[in-house]
This record gives sequence, C-alpha cells and structure tokens, in this order.
Amino acid sequence: MRPISDLDRRLFARVAAGRLRGAHPLLPRLTRAANHGKLWFGTAGVLAGVGGRTARRAAVRGVGALAAASLASNLVVKWTVERRRPVIDSVPLIRRLAKQPWTSSFPSGHSASAAAFATGVALESPGYGILVAPLAAAVAFSRVYVGVHYPSDVLAGIAVGVGAAALTCRWWPPRPTVPARARPRVSAPALPEGEGLVVVVNRRSGVATPGATLTPAEQLRVLLPAAEILECGPENDLGALLDRAARRAAERAGALGICGGDGSVNAAAALAAERGLPLAVFPGGTFDHFALDAGVPALEDTVHAVTQGDAVAVDLARVTPLPGDRPAGHFVNTFSLGMYPELVRVRESLEGRLGKWPATAVALARVLRTATPMEIEVNGHRRRLWVLFVGNGRYSPEGFGPAYRERLDDGLLDVRAVDGDQPLARTRLLAAALTGTLGRSRVVTARRMRRLTLSGLHDVDVRAYDGEVAPSPAQALVIDKLPGAVTVYRPAQPQNELAQRARTATATARFRRAVLRR
Repeated sequence: MRPISDLDRRLFARVAAGRLRGAHPLLPRLTRAANHGKLWFGTAGVLAGVGGRTARRAAVRGVGALAAASLASNLVVKWTVERRRPVIDSVPLIRRLAKQPWTSSFPSGHSASAAAFATGVALESPGYGILVAPLAAAVAFSRVYVGVHYPSDVLAGIAVGVGAAALTCRWWPPRPTVPARARPRVSAPALPEGEGLVVVVNRRSGVATPGATLTPAEQLRVLLPAAEILECGPENDLGALLDRAARRAAERAGALGICGGDGSVNAAAALAAERGLPLAVFPGGTFDHFALDAGVPALEDTVHAVTQGDAVAVDLARVTPLPGDRPAGHFVNTFSLGMYPELVRVRESLEGRLGKWPATAVALARVLRTATPMEIEVNGHRRRLWVLFVGNGRYSPEGFGPAYRERLDDGLLDVRAVDGDQPLARTRLLAAALTGTLGRSRVVTARRMRRLTLSGLHDVDVRAYDGEVAPSPAQALVIDKLPGAVTVYRPAQPQNELAQRARTATATARFRRAVLRR
C-alpha cells in the first residue's frame, strides 16, 4: 500500500501546485453545488422538464443510482476504511473550502454520486449520458483541486458510483436504445400534416406530461393540423368512438390513430386489424409499454412516421373461447390470470380515493395476504398456479419481471407461471423480487409456444388484457397469434428527442400566437 500512498501524495501535490487556466472559481463553485446531491437533483429536473420520456427515465435511474451510491460510500465504506484527509498546506487559500469536511477521506462521496448519476443516465440514454459525463468528471476532479481528497479517493468513489448504477439493473432492466424488430410494411400511406388520419384521444388515460402546456389533443392539432381529432371523455364509449373513427379513416383512405394507454391501444389494434387499416399509436398512458417497444416513445415519433409513411407489421395475439370461433379478446402486450387481474381490480376500486400508486401498494398487500392458487388445465395438464402470464412475443429479461421485447413479429407466446405447488411460493417470489433473482427462482416456470389451450376455468372470475380487467365466463380458451396482423407507424430511424421537443415548442408557440390573434 505504501507505493500507492506515495503516488497519491505526489499526484495531490502536483494538482495543488498546478495553475489551471479557467479552473478558478469554477471548480470550487462546482464542488459546493454538488453538496448533498443538489447539483444532480437540479440536473435531473432539467432533463425531466426539457427532454421527453427517455430523458425522464434517465433522470429517475440517475437519482436512484445516486441514492444507492451515497448510502454505500457514506454509511458503509467511509466507516469501514478510516483515512485522514490530505494536508492542505500546499493548496492555495483561494481554492480551499470555507468549511473543511471531517469524515474519512476514502472514498470520495461527491465522486461516487457524480459517477452514479452519470452512469445511471447513460444506461438509459447514451446521448444524455454524454451530456452529463463532463459535468460529473469536473465534480470528481474538483475534490482533488480544492484539497479534500487524494486521487485514489476519487477513483474509489467513481468505482462505487458505477457499481451502484449497474446494480439498479437487477431490479429495473434498462430498455434497449433501439426499438423492437418487426417486419417492414411499405403499404402504409404517407399522410402530410395528418391528411386522412382520424385519431381518438382517450382523455381518461395516463397522467399529465411534465412541462406540457397543451393537452394531447391540442398537441396533435398543432403537429397534424389536417388530422381529424375525436376526444373520448368519461361520458363516451371508447369502442363506439373507435368504430366511428375507423369508418371515417376508411372513407378518407387514411389511417386510424389512438392516443391513450395500452388498453386503448389494444382496442384500436384489434379494430385496425379487422378493417385492414394502418394504426398510428400516440403514447398517452401511464406506462405505454407497446408504444415503447414499437419505437414511438413520444407523440413526435409517431407524427414523423405518419407524415413519412414509415411503418412495420406486428403480431396481434388472440384469445378464443372453446367451443367457438369468434375471438373473445386480443392483446398487444400481455394476458394474465390469477393474482395480477385481482390486483388490478382491487387497485381500480381504491385509486379514486387513494391515487394510483398508493392504491397499487394497498392492493398488492391485500392480494398477497388473501389470494389463493387457481387450479386449471394448461395444454391438458392440471396445474395449480398463483399467476399465469402470456406475452405477445418473447419478453426480456428472464424470470417473472418482463420489461421489454426485442421483436414484435416472432410468432411466439411467452408463457410464464408462478407454481402454486411449491412451498411458500408467494414468500419466495417476493424474496426473489427484492433480491433481483427472479430469473433463477424455482417457483417461476417459462415456456415459448405458438398456441396455448387453457381449460377448467370454472373458478377464474376475471382475466387481464394489457392491464385492463374483463370477466372470464368461458371455461376453456385458446390463445394464439395473428402474425403481422397490424401495420403500425414508426420512424425508419430513431429520432433525436431534444430536436423533436424543440420543434414542438416552436410549433406550439405559433399555435398560441394564432389563437391570441383570433
């Protein structure tokens, strides 16, 4: 350790003696701004306010990684490895902090937080990570420049921060930067300014977009002035309004559009497949899983694809009762039986009083306490299950934590189940979720197949399609795929989120000026 200590001191002395042009007063101010993570919370706020969904996701992961790194460095490592702060006699007075820190020098907590935030952001978006990285590097170097850490303290802090950010991936897998693959379809018409597009906006879906000054319907009118916009409020029937929109789109030889959550997209996709219409999906829900997988995370992405005529063909999953040949339902993401539909049902009954997230927590606790396994037949085999999950395509990662798909046209069903015959299945499932080991849990089974038959559903009251609960009167169901059944608009190449936001802000300003002149 002595050679490392000697090298530390030599490097520290070299920085102290150095005269970096422009470094003062920038670096001392920067290091003070990073106290208690204030700089990074502010940066996260800017990302969330200026950027779109990708930027918000990057900001959340960055803050989560920062919190983990701060706990690890300040509450664990610092109290395990005691190291005195550098002697600052050689550091010019003008650089020194007014209040010198007194805790262990090893590791640098500021460097850990900076590296964790920058790495967390980069895991979600390399582009935003490149923007944040120089700021993080400057904060880390500033700790040596002002004389409160040795270089090895800073390097150790960076290692802690990068490790903390990487650890977040165990519980929250980062979404790939490229959208899921799908077959190209050239038959989708290009609709300049939305001419021929009829969009249904479900006002009951989702939550308000941070920083948005216009409603989704107003934004669509700004971005696609020639499109026909139909708004669905609490007093309207979504299915009837979609049917009207599909007829109008067919008359205009155009396309059907939907702005809402995954449940709304489900209804629109089934109708688009039935009528042979291309579908424009404008994300407007809380999670928008399908829109994210399809490569349209923002309204602007879909607008670009619609005006250019860029589209792909994606699979649609179908649920058909036996006996019978007419589908009882479709899903673009997932179908499930068991505890999850019950959780959604309880949450919906509570969220009017508690709000969505508190209601979800209460519903989860209640369902985990009171639920019982269901006994059904899966492809002719009797099974006792807590949950049955069926995905429209193979989901990643492995285990009972599906997050995203890499393909939307693989023709497969991703079937996962929580085995009710395993002892303490619920407890083991919860423990695996908390430790990030769902992929290795023995209570979870996974298979990929093209067709699934479920029977003996006498005691199964509800099922969930894309997060929406429906009654389950049928005693037997067949689940299969309609390959390439839906043509969905998406850009040929991923778009620059910041550039899109800037163009939207400019168009919004013009729209507001035009309204004021009326």
